[in-house]
Amino acid sequence: MMTEPTASAGPLRKIVQVHGRIAARGEKALSGWFVGLSARLLFLAVLLPYYLNSAATKVGPGLFGVFNPTPGAFAQILPPVAERYVYDTAAIPFIPWHAIVIAGTLAEFALPILIVAGLLTRLSALGMIGFVVVQTIVDIAFHGAEAGAWLDRQAVDLFDQRLLWVFPLVMLVAFGAGRVSLDALVLRLKPDWFR
Repeated sequence: MMTEPTASAGPLRKIVQVHGRIAARGEKALSGWFVGLSARLLFLAVLLPYYLNSAATKVGPGLFGVFNPTPGAFAQILPPVAERYVYDTAAIPFIPWHAIVIAGTLAEFALPILIVAGLLTRLSALGMIGFVVVQTIVDIAFHGAEAGAWLDRQAVDLFDQRLLWVFPLVMLVAFGAGRVSLDALVLRLKPDWFR
């Protein structure tokens, strides 16, 4: 049995239709560039300085210092290994320990820069998500960080904080860097590379 619409449904329907048209125009105007650019700008403002500063504490002196990690690099990335060798980097075996620290330090420099530039964005963001997960595990297991509980309305908890860090990265994996990126520029200039 069909009921007659009430008189108040007419104005409400009009409001919903106008709202829908405005939202559709906004979505069309923002489509293809806004999500990627805003996620990268958020990463630039909040996480790029954090990760570049953190990576800088891990490198030895000189141009190729990244290949000569400091004792602090081992303390941050592999605390049990650093302790086992009493923070003597010369005594720590290259394979696998130095290789892991060097790879982690290179990733900590390269992935954030690639994300901000919008180059290999989906792959870089996926790698950065993995980096944040490993970082969180190390922080909890070896550095004694309090994890907190998921979504407990305490924004200072480590889990909730890292969830907020990962969100723009998930958006980049899902939607890419968008039209305002080096990925888009490469596709425009060299489309035959990707056939």
